[in-house]
Amino acid sequence: MRRLSAIFFDVDDTLYSTTGFAQLARQRAVEAMVSTGLRLPVDVVRRELDEVIAEFSSNYPNHFDKLLLRLPDEAWRGTNRGLIIAAGVMAYHDTKAELHPFPDVLPVLEALATQTDLLLGIVTHGLEIKQAEKLLRLGVLPYIDPEAIFISDQVGISKPNPKLYTRACGRFGLDPREVMYVGDSPAHDIDPPNGLGMLTVRKLSANRYAQVASITEPTHTIRAFTELPPLLNEFHGLSLDVPS
Repeated sequence: MRRLSAIFFDVDDTLYSTTGFAQLARQRAVEAMVSTGLRLPVDVVRRELDEVIAEFSSNYPNHFDKLLLRLPDEAWRGTNRGLIIAAGVMAYHDTKAELHPFPDVLPVLEALATQTDLLLGIVTHGLEIKQAEKLLRLGVLPYIDPEAIFISDQVGISKPNPKLYTRACGRFGLDPREVMYVGDSPAHDIDPPNGLGMLTVRKLSANRYAQVASITEPTHTIRAFTELPPLLNEFHGLSLDVPS
């Protein structure tokens, strides 16, 4: 039975459905652009937006500007292109009001925070303010040590570089063998911490990684956060009681 000192969590598609949120927000953005004067079918604009995101990455800050550059001028001539872009941006950001964690996340985090002396933290890949906003909106901060939040853009180390995990462990003088990481991506969240000797939990999510295998095996695999307390009790000597 391995001693456990800390648990770090991934954010996207681990604490909440990033995939589901992104699909909804992008669809609403496209619909708003069409309603504001973009004269093309919604499905046509959506396909083009998906291509923009695939080519420039989800962290690119000007998706809608780039989208209009790719569409025929006559599709927006007669109105102000800035209004169309702004409509898309507003609709996307308005959808963030519906950003919530998976239903079982907060009860499990509360149990870990109140029933154990484990350090609870975040190791996430992405832009500093974008990822910080997610943590605020998800309501997880009451259970997370604010000094144990490591955002790749903020610390200058990107997943899957194992130095990101080394930085998190080193900040608190933690032995990696006593640290658990919970995430969904085989290449980003399982293989790198495994290489450091950390304990790993793969959270299976309905996303692009669902059918992807890791090179190394996770210590544990779960489909829901409610499965985490029982395995912590069985394999790591905890006595967690989580309301069903």
